[in-house]
Amino acid sequence: MKVKGKSWRFGNDVNTDEIIPARYLNTFDPDELAKHCMEDADPSFMTKMSPGDIIVAGKNFGCGSSREHAPIAIKAAKIACVIADSYARIFYRNSINIGLPIIESAEAAADIQEGDMVEVDFDSGVIVNVTKNKKYTAKPFPPFMQNLIQQGGLMNRVKSDLKTRQ
Repeated sequence: MKVKGKSWRFGNDVNTDEIIPARYLNTFDPDELAKHCMEDADPSFMTKMSPGDIIVAGKNFGCGSSREHAPIAIKAAKIACVIADSYARIFYRNSINIGLPIIESAEAAADIQEGDMVEVDFDSGVIVNVTKNKKYTAKPFPPFMQNLIQQGGLMNRVKSDLKTRQ
């Protein structure tokens, strides 16, 4: 799987309240959550970004509460993927479970600037900054995790497996 999009930069320790503020947690509607994605980190983010864009962040992205609303908001906003130096453990797992493509690369996270055009190949783990003509390597997910993401998350994978067994 490959994605390509314009990058949007965020710093270290972006917490789940910045990704989707608690005041919007009275809904589970992904489209409603998407309207407020990254609102407390950058109030104009949703008016600037385009579907297929990429979030680039520093260390510990998704720290804070364990709510799965945060990766759901990012995915529903049609962000192609998140590249970060590192992720909070629960955010990382929630992202895989709901099918949000994420990848860890300290080098890419430090070097990619806002507005750079970036391409990510999840099969090889190669991240290309098209704007700067630079390549970075990340550890690709094993095939079973890539399959989870491609199927839209754990629940879709389970539904598919159940249909196959019938």
